[in-house]
This record gives sequence, structure tokens and C-alpha cells, in this order.
Amino acid sequence: MEPPLTAEEVRVLGSLVEKQITTPDNYPLSMSALVAACNQTSNRDPVMRLDEDGVMRAIVPLRRRGLMRAIQPSGSRVTKYEVLLRDALNLDARELAVLAVLMLRGAQTAGELNARTARLAEFADLADVETTLAALAAREPEPLVVRLPRSAGRREDRYAHLLSGEAAAAASLESAPNDSSPPADDRVAALERSVDELRADLAALREELREFRAQFQ
Repeated sequence: MEPPLTAEEVRVLGSLVEKQITTPDNYPLSMSALVAACNQTSNRDPVMRLDEDGVMRAIVPLRRRGLMRAIQPSGSRVTKYEVLLRDALNLDARELAVLAVLMLRGAQTAGELNARTARLAEFADLADVETTLAALAAREPEPLVVRLPRSAGRREDRYAHLLSGEAAAAASLESAPNDSSPPADDRVAALERSVDELRADLAALREELREFRAQFQ
């Protein structure tokens, strides 16, 4: 059995899945774009501060396990990275979306997943999300998702991915906010998303400029 993924490996995979779906024009990702995606402040919990060396340390074992690969696009000198998680784990689009959001944001309720997967896949309703969670939890030979025991202060069950092992899944429950916690300011969240999108666009423009200059060297 393969060893559990580290938090950094999970962040790299989740970020690649997200960008593959939400920004296909800028995918596959260059190293600088991948670092920016991993370090976003919106749609990430916890927020990380990875540098290129840290991301590369995650990439090496992920490539070895066939979960992602590096490519050299025709006419480009810039190495880019794409995720192979869907094929490697035989996931459908909804399963991939749920797993990606769990990888990027930690333990969540079915209701939270229903809202947060809207950018990645189409679900008919909350029951549709719950059906997908049940399928991931029943996967053979090993489940990919677990329903965590409800603890004090929480009205709903939370779910966590198992790519980092059961211990990491249990730890994510302890760090999750109580249901009674005040909601985040939507305006602040929207501003954070806008800043992250601008950073991603800037990283993509830098890569395009680098490739353009390389044509004349």
C-alpha cells in the first residue's frame, strides 16, 4: 500500500484539479502558476506559504505515483504540470469535485460541499452530494472519504478525505470551526478571490512573456 500523501502533496493535487476545471485556458500550470495556486488565500484551509522548492518536493513523489506529470508544450521552453488524479483513481466528475474541495479546504459538511463544489461540477441538490460522498466512502479496496463523528458544538456530520490517512482526517475535525462560529464576511471573501485571480493571471502573463522572449534568444 502506498504511504499517505503529505499536506503539501495534497495541496498541489487539489490546486491542479481546481485550475484544470476553472481556468482551462491557463492549464496545464507552470511552476510559478502552481505555486500561486497552492498559496491562495481564498478557497484554501489552511492557507499555505510554499515556495518553488517546497512545491517541487511534493511534485517528485506525485509523479512517481502516477498522480501528475510534467510536460513540455510544443514550441515552449517552460515545463508545465498536469494532474492525473481522475484517471488514477477512476473518479467521475462529481467525485473529483468533492474530493478536490475536501483536499483544499479540509473537513466539511455536506451542505458546505454542496455550495463549494458549484464551480467544479453540477449537483442536482444536497442529496446528490451525499450520494457522491457515500460512493467515495464505499470505494474498494480503500475508501477515499470518511464521515467523521459529530462532536460537541456541531449540528452536522463532517466529511474528510483519506488521501493523507485516517489520523490526518481525524485531526482535520479538531481544526474545523464549530457550527456556532460567526460566518465569514462575504465581501472580504470576494475580495480575496479577486486578488487570487489577479495573481494567477499575472503568473500566466509572466510565463507567456518568458516564452515570447525565449523565441528570440
